[in-house]
Amino acid sequence: MLDMDLSGRVALVTGASKGIGNAAVRLLADHGAKVAFCARGPAGVFELDAYRPPSGPGSVHGYLGDMTEVDAIEEILEMVAAQIGPIDILVNNVGASPSRNFLYMSDDDWTSLHDLNVMSAVRCTRICLPHMREQKWGRIIMIASGAAFSPNAALIDYAATKAAMVATAKALATKYGADNVLTNTIIPGLIRTDMWERAAAEIAEANDTDAEAIFARNSIGVPQGRYGTPEEVASGIVFLASNAANYINGSCLTIDGGVNTHV
Repeated sequence: MLDMDLSGRVALVTGASKGIGNAAVRLLADHGAKVAFCARGPAGVFELDAYRPPSGPGSVHGYLGDMTEVDAIEEILEMVAAQIGPIDILVNNVGASPSRNFLYMSDDDWTSLHDLNVMSAVRCTRICLPHMREQKWGRIIMIASGAAFSPNAALIDYAATKAAMVATAKALATKYGADNVLTNTIIPGLIRTDMWERAAAEIAEANDTDAEAIFARNSIGVPQGRYGTPEEVASGIVFLASNAANYINGSCLTIDGGVNTHV
C-alpha cells in the first residue's frame, strides 16, 4: 500500500488562492497535513481558509502577503512556524505568466518577474531548509511549466524563470539529498485554471465564438484531447510530498496529458 498519509506534517503552499495552488492546499489537507498558504488577495485567502477536510487531522491556514517582498516572506514563514509548526513540505507555487513582446520589455519587467517566480522560491527554501535538514526529512516542490523546456515567444521571461526553477531544484536535490531533503519539480501542461478561463473568454469575444470552442481548439495538440485540471496536478504534488516518493529526488514530474514528447 502506498503511504500517502501526511498526518503530523506541516506544509506551505505559496500563491495558493486559486488554480493549482488552491487544489494543492485542499488535497494536502485531505491527506492529513496542516497546510499554510499565502496569497495577495484577501477574498481568495478568506475563502480557502474556511476549507475543512472531510475527515482526518488535516487543516488549512491562510496568510496575506506579497511574495515579492523579502520582509513579507520572512514574516509569513515566522508566523507559520510559531502558529502551526516548522515547515516540512514547501510547495513553491507562486508565479505569474505575463504575455509581452521581448523588444518592449524593460529591465524592470525582467527583474520583477524573476523576483516573483524565482527569488520567492529561493527565499522560502533558504528559510525552510535548516529545519528539514535537522530532522532528516523534508520535501521541496517547485511548480514550473512546460515552457521551461519548450519556450513560447510570447512568454520569454516566464520561460526563463521556470527553467531557472528546474535548474535550482536539480542543484538542491544534489546538495541536500543526503539529509533526506528531497527536491523535485512539477511540470504542468495545459491546465484549466482561472488564467486560461480569462484568456479563452477574451479570445472568444474577439473572434465571435465561445470559450468552449477555444478550449476545444487548443486541446487538439493534447494526446488525451483535453486540458488537465488543477486537482490532477495537485495529486502529483501530494505524491511527491509523501513517503510514497521516498526515493524520488531531482526529478521533473510532467503532468500534461502527453504533450511533451522530448526524450
